[in-house]
Amino acid sequence: MMTPPKFLFAKETSGPSGRLPSRDKVAPQDQWNLKKIFPSDAAWRRTFTAWRGKIDRYETFKGKLGTLDGLEAFLTFDSDFDRQSEKLLLYAYLKSVEDVTNSFYQGMKDEISMALAAAGQAASFARPEILAAPKSVWKERMASPRLARWHRVLSELLRMKPHSLSGKEERIIALSAEMGQTPSKAFRLLTDADFTFGTVKDENGVEKPLTHETFSLFLHSPDRAVRKKAFETFYKTFDGHKNSLAALLEGSVRGDIFHAKARNYESALDAALFAENIPARVYENLIQSIRRALPTLYRYYELRRKKMRLSKIHFYDTYVPIQSDVKIHYTWNEAVDLIGQALAPLGTEYVRTLQKGLTVGRWADRYENAGKQSGAFSYGGYDTLPYIMINYKPDLIESVFTMAHEGGHSMHSYLSAKRQTYEDYNYVIFLAEIASTFNEQLLAEHLIEHAKEKRLRLWLINRQIDAIRATIFRQTMFSEFEQRIHETAQRGEPLGIAPIRKIYRELLETYFGPAFTLDDDLELECLRIPHFYRGFYVYKYATGMSAAIALARRVRRGGEAERLDYFKMLEGGCSAPPLELLCRAGVDMLQPTAVDEAMRYFEELLDRFEAES
Repeated sequence: MMTPPKFLFAKETSGPSGRLPSRDKVAPQDQWNLKKIFPSDAAWRRTFTAWRGKIDRYETFKGKLGTLDGLEAFLTFDSDFDRQSEKLLLYAYLKSVEDVTNSFYQGMKDEISMALAAAGQAASFARPEILAAPKSVWKERMASPRLARWHRVLSELLRMKPHSLSGKEERIIALSAEMGQTPSKAFRLLTDADFTFGTVKDENGVEKPLTHETFSLFLHSPDRAVRKKAFETFYKTFDGHKNSLAALLEGSVRGDIFHAKARNYESALDAALFAENIPARVYENLIQSIRRALPTLYRYYELRRKKMRLSKIHFYDTYVPIQSDVKIHYTWNEAVDLIGQALAPLGTEYVRTLQKGLTVGRWADRYENAGKQSGAFSYGGYDTLPYIMINYKPDLIESVFTMAHEGGHSMHSYLSAKRQTYEDYNYVIFLAEIASTFNEQLLAEHLIEHAKEKRLRLWLINRQIDAIRATIFRQTMFSEFEQRIHETAQRGEPLGIAPIRKIYRELLETYFGPAFTLDDDLELECLRIPHFYRGFYVYKYATGMSAAIALARRVRRGGEAERLDYFKMLEGGCSAPPLELLCRAGVDMLQPTAVDEAMRYFEELLDRFEAES
């Protein structure tokens, strides 16, 4: 049965400058407090050993799941076992990302991963045995108050019945779980631990290390020579490993297809959407709406080129603010205060809880250190704090937005765990990306509204335009890329470096337009996106921001009723299908309305920027 952990990626983030401290030199107040999960590694080890020893108990339930007593006993054991595994995995994973070169914690993470795979194998008999019961038994189960705690779980199991296998087949699928993680694991270790990108001189002539984090920082440099140098240097490393990276990506894609075929889905996309109960129409509406809006995006690139006085515009010219002389600096605590002001429409309790978590509550691991995993994420459990990993930079406004984004994830986890049972709290990622981006929308509107100087206001409007470009347009392009490489592989065609680059090049030309200058190195971008190792994840950023724009406007302009509607989704966990929870909040994603509204908002911002600049 085994519930997957809640692991929420953030968008690409940016990071540090100068020499990075080792992990043991990071101040305690700047680290997350993992002692709230386990007080020590030794305590984790004792709990892990006892927990792992329970795996064999799954065997005792075989042949007993057809009775009410047997099913209740199994579901109770499985829930308790799963709940404890969540804490064990969370601790091991969070320790491993603090320094990916630390073999001790990498080993700890591998241990729990292997044990979870073994547990999955041991429990693989349960689904087919439960589903084998006749309709009369199912009717009794769904009416029994003894099984009320698992009503949604059992309903979901029935929904999955067409894609469930026999006991022996389920065991084979479970046996392949650990092996299936190899492409993603190898990609992470290669790009986070083994790759070195050298150094680049910033606009002041200071030599700084080029990392995943600083790459984005360099792309925000007002000095075009710095941006160009960082871009070329960064992708030189990827070019030197392009064949290996393409092979890893292909391995991940073919793994997705294997599991889809094994479970009788028509495609890997169908399998991914069915898992979260999302109709294909949502995916199709997104792509169609964004393609209709591409002329407006081309217009923006041309406006950017003119405002920056460039003869040609390249990818490395698209992240630096057009008003590049505006400087913004927020310390961690200042950013926490600012976010609290922006999120005021969500109520005092929401704001107070988040601010406490980001400060004295030590939910967050704040700054980059040597070996720390790149990017940012929120990852919490039912019995733990909703932890946030971030690589915060005071001089980069994107860090403030990332804090708000991850805060949205973590408050979603906090509220779901507070209001739902363990079985019903683990919301799907489709909703998670709405909760996080909603906070970003409130922050953006707050900043624009309170900007007194015209130059600052234009800078913020430009930032909001670029946020929509990066989140909706860019992630939709990624979504099309995922769809096309999976379709290519499913047709039995090869997915080496040449076909992967060709597919990505065609999409770059479509999404950037005929007047944009595309560097050949940009074709390698598809080899560095970690999200592609979690098949069909990225479309949720685009749908999430589209829904968030609609909901944020609704809450800001509305009153208590609109706020409470939104909280129905935040507190709903997975107690109802995701589209139903979203409808309760005020948005219907089965229609293209929300995405089209986001595109109109994008055009309105562009009109305003052009008129005022």
